[in-house]
Amino acid sequence: MKLKLEIKLLLPLLVCVLITKAQTNSYQFKRQITGVNTTWHSVKLPDDMYQKINLGFEDLRIFGINGKDTIEIPYLLKQRANQVSLAEIPFKQLNQSAIGGIYYYTFQLAETNAINQISLDFKQENFDWKVNLEGSNDNQNWFNILKDYRILSIKNNETDYQFTKLSFPNSKYQFYRIAIKSNTQPKLTATKTTKVDTIKGIYEEVKYQTYELKNDAKKKETVIEVGLKNAVPVSYLKLNAQSDFDFYRPIKIEYATDSIKTEKGIEYSFATLYEGTINSLEASEFNFKNTITSKLKITINNNDNRPLRLSGLIIKGNSYDLIARFDDLKATYALYYGNETVQSPNYEIEKFERKIPANLTSVTINEEQKNPFYTVKTEKPLFENKIWLWCLMGVIIALLGFFSFKMLKN
Repeated sequence: MKLKLEIKLLLPLLVCVLITKAQTNSYQFKRQITGVNTTWHSVKLPDDMYQKINLGFEDLRIFGINGKDTIEIPYLLKQRANQVSLAEIPFKQLNQSAIGGIYYYTFQLAETNAINQISLDFKQENFDWKVNLEGSNDNQNWFNILKDYRILSIKNNETDYQFTKLSFPNSKYQFYRIAIKSNTQPKLTATKTTKVDTIKGIYEEVKYQTYELKNDAKKKETVIEVGLKNAVPVSYLKLNAQSDFDFYRPIKIEYATDSIKTEKGIEYSFATLYEGTINSLEASEFNFKNTITSKLKITINNNDNRPLRLSGLIIKGNSYDLIARFDDLKATYALYYGNETVQSPNYEIEKFERKIPANLTSVTINEEQKNPFYTVKTEKPLFENKIWLWCLMGVIIALLGFFSFKMLKN
């Protein structure tokens, strides 16, 4: 009687364990989630977790357990990058004039809107000019916006580069006047006025462990290899580059995708993150797609010039957050990952994102644990099965006997 009672008590617990195991046994790792006290929370992914999850985050799951019930929690994956919007402001050119080597171009906006960027296109291909920009509301009293702003164009067999975009703080005038100092008349072919709005994202500085710089005189290039502590998201790099003269050089930023251990050490395979130029006109800052990696490689083509003086760099990445809806506040929750075969989840909350509260509190993600229910189905090779081996040997012996008997009979 006592045994039957114990079995009845243990049966629901056993069923609960089996149900939980059935849903989570394909995930290698788990992290307990604590601090769930309302329906909506944000979940920040820890840095040391990125190297064990799939590149596309397909294997991220949140499961909750309450008694014998196991529920899957829907979430949205958010990358906190900069959000940039461009609005072109219509205008018309009023006049063009020249006084003593200074060429003036006056424009009027259709409406008095704030702008912070003017893009210029010229027919000339090689020039180096200084530009002044002024604003006015009555076309008589002018106020300085930019002074001695440098614009440049270089085109030859090795280089095709233009820097003809005027960037300045938000300005709200009806009239704008551009003054270009030049020995020859600039041939302005197109102008575009723009209002650029940027919603700042959340960037986290990434500390690097190794920094190795090599100037290769034979290849005429400078190569920097940077090793990070963990595989983490990277989307921004700033180089501290200096030279006694103006410079303009091709640059390529790559990230390690794989590594092979050889007799000479570890060799890495790289893929391109960014290709462009590093020059003395613009800040040596480079933005690219948020990418998870543990190693970066920066290559600067010096051509026949002296290498730049490079004194360190700054690396940043956009953090990833999960916005999750916890339907049962009494359940115990955990974050599961480490499944190479699972597909991305399809949750309907992404269609109702506007209804999610704006200010969310974060929950705590605990240390990584191995999932005790994780099981991998491994099928043994055919020839490791003893039955198949005996059958194969029997067939071979039978064939040998048959052909031997046939030969003796003949």
